[in-house]
Amino acid sequence: MYIKRYTIASLLLMIIIGWYVYAFVTQSSYAIVFFGVPLPQMPIAFLSVFPLIILYFASVTHMLYYSLIGSFKLRKFQRDYDKLIEAIKSSFLSKPLSFEYKTDRYKLLGKLIANSKITPKKDFKDSGDEKVDLVLNTLADLNNGKSVELKKLNISSDNALNELNTKNLYGEGKINPEEILSKSQNYASSLIKKAFEDFVVDIPLYVIEKYSEFMSKTSLVTILKRVNADENRLEISNETLAVFMSKVTLSSKEYIDMSIILSAHMIPDQRMKLFELLAENDDNVSDAYIFTLLDLEMVALAKEILDNSQEDEFINFKAYLDLKEKSKVYPLEIFIK
Repeated sequence: MYIKRYTIASLLLMIIIGWYVYAFVTQSSYAIVFFGVPLPQMPIAFLSVFPLIILYFASVTHMLYYSLIGSFKLRKFQRDYDKLIEAIKSSFLSKPLSFEYKTDRYKLLGKLIANSKITPKKDFKDSGDEKVDLVLNTLADLNNGKSVELKKLNISSDNALNELNTKNLYGEGKINPEEILSKSQNYASSLIKKAFEDFVVDIPLYVIEKYSEFMSKTSLVTILKRVNADENRLEISNETLAVFMSKVTLSSKEYIDMSIILSAHMIPDQRMKLFELLAENDDNVSDAYIFTLLDLEMVALAKEILDNSQEDEFINFKAYLDLKEKSKVYPLEIFIK
């Protein structure tokens, strides 16, 4: 009950009782002696209302006391609610959770959140809470490839969102590949790899050599396609190509794929010597070397290698030559393992 309404109702009750006693019971007065001290005479109608006055003040005091207790409880709930919202925001941002709750209900909810990964839907941007909406819109922009200002979210430097934001900055052209490669310690390996793969599309050979430590299979393929090509042409020695290939781990099949790529523009003699050089240091290149010889119609040299091999080695290429000697010609590619 609201105290104001209670007070009005109490006053009305006191007035009605006092009026009734004065009008219909007695209009006389009576003097009360309080602890031996005589008090002035007061109408009996007033004295009949006096206990109600005492009851009123006692009940108001009682209500104020429990209202104060209730407000303290509500304050605890409000504080825990605010902490819960912060916990949800932290979970959205993959931030570490460290919140202490005072109420049992929020302790349970806080424990569930602390041990869960909460990811909002991509189209969820309006929660009704301004601070939560800031997080939701920031995440939406990041997921849509936009760069954002993350300082306002107070996340740590190792948070995955920083990596995503840097990737978006790169995608928007606000960071160039060489800046990433020259300061690689400041960037994630995935972004460094991507930057180098984009960078080798048209840069000079000396720049490729400068950052060759970031070589990947994709960037290697790009470089090989540029060898003696009409566009973004690269002229590279076999020794340099061998160094580039040594930067990545290639399977026997992948070496053959590299030979096929080089067949488009590389001089046949250089291509043959390249795989001969590679085969001297890596057994995985043997298939690619034989494939290259056969592809270049260096049949005699390929047959010499095959004749000196074990019976269970290079069976696919031996079958190819057997069929070729019997005038049964098939595409060499179908004999690749």
